[in-house]
Amino acid sequence: MSANRNEHRPHDDKLPIRMLHDRVLVRQDTGEGERRSGGGILIPATAAVGRRLAWAEVVAVGQNVRTVEPGDRVLYDPEDRAEVEVRGTAYVLMRERDLHAVAADRFEGSEDSTGLYL
Repeated sequence: MSANRNEHRPHDDKLPIRMLHDRVLVRQDTGEGERRSGGGILIPATAAVGRRLAWAEVVAVGQNVRTVEPGDRVLYDPEDRAEVEVRGTAYVLMRERDLHAVAADRFEGSEDSTGLYL
């Protein structure tokens, strides 16, 4: 007897995931607690700051994404995001156009590089 496509799958089955169109799936850096200023001053996690962008690692990209690849680090606005949990890990889903910057080894020595390094 062949399996029916509409047949209910058990919850614990692990299905592969493919990003669609211009979507980018990233994993946030875990530095959301206390941080230090350039001068060494400790800034508590509860301190109010202006609009602060965040860094994340690209995990997967859709077929229409042209500027980032899995493994790149990207800068994005945490207020413009959709969160999703996959197999117990939290990720952020966004469109490629919502990314502000990309940091990757492949840019080293290229014209696209700003000369800044992380």
